[in-house]
Amino acid sequence: MSRSLMLAIPLAVLIASLFVTSPVWAQEPLERQMSSQEFKAAGLDKLSPQELAALNAWLGRKISSETVKAAAEAKRRVEDDNRGFFNFGSIEPVVGSIAGEFRGFGKGRRYTLANGHVWQQIDDESLVARLSNPAVRITPSRVGNVWYMKVGRYNAAAKVQRIK
Repeated sequence: MSRSLMLAIPLAVLIASLFVTSPVWAQEPLERQMSSQEFKAAGLDKLSPQELAALNAWLGRKISSETVKAAAEAKRRVEDDNRGFFNFGSIEPVVGSIAGEFRGFGKGRRYTLANGHVWQQIDDESLVARLSNPAVRITPSRVGNVWYMKVGRYNAAAKVQRIK
């Protein structure tokens, strides 16, 4: 099992547990979540039962809403961080630039992007070029977990796989 998959699975479990536990916690009234000293120090003891119920209802909705947002952001981050290792069904390309000098395509060459991704060429495509910090576009194929990298304005596309 790859290191990224080992990291992605616990994060996915954490996200799922947020969906399961947060709504229950959010339904717990403030007066049960806080000590009596905290409740008084916050001035909540001055609220009428209706005001306290309204505050608890608002807080429950707010926590549920923020949990959904946080889970969506965490999911997006896992997908972005693992782009190229896994195909999440997205056809969005990886767009960025090569950090430093690009010396053309060649089987086995490694290309480090400015975002830290490292991709290795796995086919025989060749391109003679010398560019400094060129733009790259790495696009998944329609079938399987195969990715193709284009550099700069060149039409040549090398088959690559993400290694880091």
